[in-house]
Amino acid sequence: MINIQNYRALTYSVLKKKLFLRHNFEYEEKMAKKKTTQEDNLQELESALTKTEQFIEDNQKVITYVVGAIIAVVAGFLAVNKFYVQPKEDEALSQMFMAESYFEKDSFNLAINGDGNYLGFLDIIEDYGITKSANLANYYAGISYLHLGQYEDAIDYLEDFKTDDLLLAPIKEGSIGDALLELGNSDDALKQYKKAYSATENELTTPVYKMKAAKLLESMDKTEEALKLLEEIKKDYPQSNEGTAADRYIARLKNKLG
Repeated sequence: MINIQNYRALTYSVLKKKLFLRHNFEYEEKMAKKKTTQEDNLQELESALTKTEQFIEDNQKVITYVVGAIIAVVAGFLAVNKFYVQPKEDEALSQMFMAESYFEKDSFNLAINGDGNYLGFLDIIEDYGITKSANLANYYAGISYLHLGQYEDAIDYLEDFKTDDLLLAPIKEGSIGDALLELGNSDDALKQYKKAYSATENELTTPVYKMKAAKLLESMDKTEEALKLLEEIKKDYPQSNEGTAADRYIARLKNKLG
């Protein structure tokens, strides 16, 4: 007569052994596949290296010429910068000194055109176009033309001025806005003021151009938008001139809205 307990124990033992053998087989199979994959990858890498080495060997002259050309271009660039651009830069700086002095004195015609002895900003732009000074001269010329009421010239030179300076960038955009507004182009002027106060947030320029935008919005009957900007000025820049004046404008606009 079969002992049920022995039978169960035997069955459990056999099953356990089968599971072990099965697990062991699967593990060995997995390791074998992994080994095969690694060998395949190694062969592919060796093949790729061999092809690369062969390509270099077959194209050695071409590669040498290309590397030599790159070195020559870099060396040429450094030489041009050292022996041509930098001397031009130094010369432009010394030549622009008097034009900047006239600009600071509000003598804008002399600043732009020179005085016969010293160059003006237009001469700097023409004679030293590759220099940083010539780029800055575009800014000075644009602001000078703005003060002289020559608004289209102001826009042209300001647009040619390239900068990422935290203060000059917003002033550039805002000054273009001023010129456009004087030319009667309110929509584009408003876009420029928005560019100006969004370019970089700071205590000096942001409240100025937000206030300009608010006043323009009010004149365009966009009272709610204007009020929003004024409240932002009051909240974010309370110590600025615009922040101090904001209450008066806010009261007026609220009265308009009823």
